[in-house]
Amino acid sequence: MSEVITGRPSRDERNWALIAHLSAIAGMLVPIAGIILGPLVVWLLKREDSEFVADQAKEALNFNITMFLGYIICFILVIIVIGVFLMMALGLLHLVLIIIAMIKASEGVRYRYPFALRLFS
Repeated sequence: MSEVITGRPSRDERNWALIAHLSAIAGMLVPIAGIILGPLVVWLLKREDSEFVADQAKEALNFNITMFLGYIICFILVIIVIGVFLMMALGLLHLVLIIIAMIKASEGVRYRYPFALRLFS
């Protein structure tokens, strides 16, 4: 799930990695692609500066794209009612995993979400 990297990241790098994960929570307030834009912006801004931040921003981006696809499926399933319950469960899982990732990033640990499409590597 997570691995400690060699050479501890600086406080600034850990903060940027934390922001990459946190931005998805803030993005939940923005309809549609808000959960994807935050990690993407962090990755675009910091990919040249820090391997740790780039890695965590890509991880957050991949995970949030996966969650976005899950929300679309749940939205479609709302027609048969089960989608409402699935969406609530998915939202809770999404929030919990982001919080875990934020904690790990603040500790300087590369976190890997338990499931995510690896679109950016």
